[in-house]
Amino acid sequence: MPLPFLTADRAFDEAADTALPFDDRDQWRRPYRPGPYRVGAAALVLLLASYVLFAAVIIAVAGDTTAASVCGVCAVLIIAASLRLLRMGTWVSALGLRHVSFFRTLTAPWNTVVATRTVQQPVRWLGLPRTVQGQALVLVRRDRQGEATALLTSASGDFLGRSTAFDRAADSIEVWTEEYRPQH
Repeated sequence: MPLPFLTADRAFDEAADTALPFDDRDQWRRPYRPGPYRVGAAALVLLLASYVLFAAVIIAVAGDTTAASVCGVCAVLIIAASLRLLRMGTWVSALGLRHVSFFRTLTAPWNTVVATRTVQQPVRWLGLPRTVQGQALVLVRRDRQGEATALLTSASGDFLGRSTAFDRAADSIEVWTEEYRPQH
């Protein structure tokens, strides 16, 4: 009696003809995994949202629908903030380079990118005002010659205490830059 659900062969046989998810270079993708500090902070924020939603249910059962709806809206805003926190980072595709921060998104098409390079400089620790000495992957753009935008830092929520992960991510983004930016 064969038990195909216990073997790994069946999964490979079925998936042999389908394209892998990373084959589509037009899709925006983050070339690294979110770090433990970012995921932990998002989990704590989602825990807070669950308490606020529970409070909204209790208030609604008590009969005050206005206060319950205010709590519900607050919970939705907290959930949106948590999802945005997880979305933050640097994304790449064949279209360009995208830096997503909490309040804004900067997209640089490849024809405006001059270079990405890793530099030693003071960087913000976990996005807070305090700075520490660390590494940053900076983006130099053709339309903004005087300034360099920090895409990744070694003291961010993704790479704090994970220097090899920072090096891999920086190298990966530098490879994307060399592959897709036009050579002048």
